[in-house]
Amino acid sequence: MAGLKKTPLYEEHIGAGARMVEFGGWLMPVQYTGIIEEHRQVRNCAGLFDVSHMGEIVIKGPDAFNLVQKLITNDAARATGDRVLYSPMCYPDGGVVDDLLVYPQGEGEYLLVVNAGNIDKDFAWIRENTAGLAVEISDISPATAQLALQGPLALAILQPLTDVEIALLGYYRWTRGRVLGVDCLISRTGYTGEDGFEIYFEAGNAPAMWRQLLAAGQKAGLVPAGLGARDTLRLEAALPLYGHELGPAINPLEAGLSRFVCLEKGEFNGRAALAAQREAGIKRRLVGLAMVDRGIPRPGYPVLAGGREIGYITSGSYAPTLEKNIALALMAAGSVSAGAEVEVSIRDRLQRAVVVDLPFYRRTKK
Repeated sequence: MAGLKKTPLYEEHIGAGARMVEFGGWLMPVQYTGIIEEHRQVRNCAGLFDVSHMGEIVIKGPDAFNLVQKLITNDAARATGDRVLYSPMCYPDGGVVDDLLVYPQGEGEYLLVVNAGNIDKDFAWIRENTAGLAVEISDISPATAQLALQGPLALAILQPLTDVEIALLGYYRWTRGRVLGVDCLISRTGYTGEDGFEIYFEAGNAPAMWRQLLAAGQKAGLVPAGLGARDTLRLEAALPLYGHELGPAINPLEAGLSRFVCLEKGEFNGRAALAAQREAGIKRRLVGLAMVDRGIPRPGYPVLAGGREIGYITSGSYAPTLEKNIALALMAAGSVSAGAEVEVSIRDRLQRAVVVDLPFYRRTKK
């Protein structure tokens, strides 16, 4: 584990008995009491995640909008006011550099939140695209902590601790306010398929914030949750994970993210390649699988239909909410439709699965 980065909450995780693992170059908690238990607490009550390993990059200057518009496939013109914008960021060939969140910070300034393992790569890529543009780019990741409070009771837990009316905050909207006396950026976003909030603040305040949030939410059932539950929660909600459903070899159209690709906005990195693929027809598509047999589908396992290989598993796991094994798979377009039976090769044994609509799980909105 030598050489791995640690978040400001490393000692808190150790003190809570978390099992630590390597993730994207970071030493992170995969679980505290158990993945299934933590998963179910988030679905039924609330869970608190340390996501301080995520990256925060600020772009500011007269040409900040032009740079962001060039970098992302979504339309940066939609990132105004309190709106948070999700978007892939592509190479010229349409492959994905990363997927990220864009927070407009006022005239000529944007905050980009990127994946932990991609911070250095993303920062270098952004700098490569600044030729002729009047912008300043800074990586504020080391100075920034991020917590994700997720679950149906997240609002009830967090509202008494803030000085802003977060109940009025719409989905994928953000505001600034104080949480437990600390200046924060608060957004109604998350990666679990549940309601919840992501909170950004100065890293030095992280240990006290973590402890006080857990104490305040204890009676409501708030628990610390690790990367294991984060992964099973996002899989049930069919949310993509970079390196699995997205990457240099998997573009946003194949990953089912066409709604975040705005070809009509004008030029951006990857536009020509993505437009050509859309015109020619997308050859691979991301689909959902529910296992009929008992095997657990893991990334890379082949998927077959009629004895012919038609794709492979990108993510797979036991789904605690559904109490069955599920998977996302990248498969040849048109090879199967919802309800069709396929086979997954698990340790050289063919296990039956059924193609299902996505997402596997959708929360009931109040």
